[in-house]
Amino acid sequence: MLKKHVLIACMLTGLSACQTIPVQDTPDIAIEGTWLIEAVQGEAVIDYSPAQLVFADGGKLSGNNSCNEFFGQYKLDGQQLELSPAGSTMKACVDALMNQEQRVMQAMASVTQANESKGKLLLKDVDGNIQLSLTKTDTK
Repeated sequence: MLKKHVLIACMLTGLSACQTIPVQDTPDIAIEGTWLIEAVQGEAVIDYSPAQLVFADGGKLSGNNSCNEFFGQYKLDGQQLELSPAGSTMKACVDALMNQEQRVMQAMASVTQANESKGKLLLKDVDGNIQLSLTKTDTK
């Protein structure tokens, strides 16, 4: 009787060892190109503002944050996204654009993930809050 229980236990252990949970790699989102910033932290951008992000080969990031040009790097792994602006021009603009510029830079610093939804690229923070809502301006 003991042999029978040991044999059943071994068979069940062997069967359960064969079951694996498939690991799915999430493919990178196609973010390369120029994206117009439509909203920052839920607030629409100023109409005449050329605010945009440009994702280029090799993880190069550049753009315009309403008033000044910036450059830096980005790292994309599936839907995980890290934006690292490294420098910018230092022009002075009207207060409304300077405030928007500050919000764009704060939003970029908090981005941890990217999702595509209905033709838009949504850049979110760690809590899933949309920081930047973007629309692609080219077909690259």
